Amino acid sequence: MERKNSVLIQPQQAGQQLLDFISQRFTYRSREEWQTELAANRFLLNDTEPRGDAILAQGDRLVYLMDALIEPPVDANYTVLHEDDDLLVINKPAPLPCHPGGRFFAHTLWALLKEKHGLDNPRLVNRLDRETSGIVLVAKNKDAARLCQEQFAQHRVEKVYLVVVEGVFPDAPTEVEATGWLGLDPDSAIRKKMRFYPEQKNAPNGAAESSTTFRRISTANNSSLSLLEARPHTGRCHQIRASLLHLGFPVVGDKLYGVDEQLFLRFKEGVLTDADHALLRIPRQALHAASLRLSHPTTAQELEFSAPLPPALQKLLEER
Repeated sequence: MERKNSVLIQPQQAGQQLLDFISQRFTYRSREEWQTELAANRFLLNDTEPRGDAILAQGDRLVYLMDALIEPPVDANYTVLHEDDDLLVINKPAPLPCHPGGRFFAHTLWALLKEKHGLDNPRLVNRLDRETSGIVLVAKNKDAARLCQEQFAQHRVEKVYLVVVEGVFPDAPTEVEATGWLGLDPDSAIRKKMRFYPEQKNAPNGAAESSTTFRRISTANNSSLSLLEARPHTGRCHQIRASLLHLGFPVVGDKLYGVDEQLFLRFKEGVLTDADHALLRIPRQALHAASLRLSHPTTAQELEFSAPLPPALQKLLEER
């Protein structure tokens, strides 16, 4: 699939030379670099290859044909759990990103849906991390997307995750509630890492409310791992993983919220050692979106979808 970026020229941009416009609008490259891209015929202006001194007019369509990415391998073997005129429900494997970003474009669920299902603009209502497997809800049109997103925003969607953690999680008569706040971790060397702050502590600036219920389902044969059910009541990024790290039960295989965040830094540099892989146990994080319940956006019928625990995670629990 070809990567491209398109711009529609607005009235205030008309009259500029093409090279001037590109250099001022897209500053992540120098004027000389953009001149080289133009000479390589990587731009189309109204479907023709333009010169750098072409004068832009209102309504012109400018397209930049980007270089092909050499993308890391992914698991593209998703399965369709349900399909109708409004919805497509996918069981996403791991690793597979939901959306293009960074080193990924064609190797994403979004691109695969465009290619295999003929969707011009797949609208992924919920998103999972690249290394998280499970249910992804895809809307086929704007109205369906809006109505489904409203249900998520109003906390009317029931989500259940399965997660394998390090250690023996308490088999308490009641569930374990992790209610508090999620904010940036000031002690982490990783800029995007979040920290769970229990409700009795002062929440940092910019923190968001976070609430998850955990219940132990079973322990592994070797009694060093536990399988949990996680029910998030808020929809924060990294909520389950950060909450479990705070509770002292990091997610198996999690490079960022696992047993050592230095694993994430070495992974990004491509220098994980054999000892690192042994510490992680598996190449992905052991988090799986197992079920989803919501109302159909058109018929209002209650729908419930489930996806079984992947074999790789089941095998973790069976190993002695």
